[in-house]
Amino acid sequence: MPHDPALLSEVRGWLVKGSKDLSAADYELKADPPFCDDIVFHSQQAVEKSLKAFLSWHRIPFRKTHNLIELGEACCQIDQNLEPLLRRAAPLTEYAWKFRYPGDPEEATVEEATAALATAHEVFDAVLRCLPPDVLA
Repeated sequence: MPHDPALLSEVRGWLVKGSKDLSAADYELKADPPFCDDIVFHSQQAVEKSLKAFLSWHRIPFRKTHNLIELGEACCQIDQNLEPLLRRAAPLTEYAWKFRYPGDPEEATVEEATAALATAHEVFDAVLRCLPPDVLA
């Protein structure tokens, strides 16, 4: 039986946005020097959008939030196999706002940016594996 077209559109929309965040972060990592503050922000956004795609697919409502802990807990209620990965991704929550405004005392390091981006790719890929193949078509 085919999936609800509106649901497919919503889930794909979240995945497309998340994929664009990953692409932006990948590109910014190649800059000399890398745009570390932007990389960690896009990494957080990619994880957030991946989790929202997963929740949308399962028709679990969520509020407008950048909180990866809250979103991750809701995802783990559906699939507990995601828990170890989402626990590792939870600290990326702060990158939704940290380093975003002038006057912030510190900047993200290359190591921090590289680790955040690797985690974001892991979460995105894990979510894709949890969804039916035709969602990605």
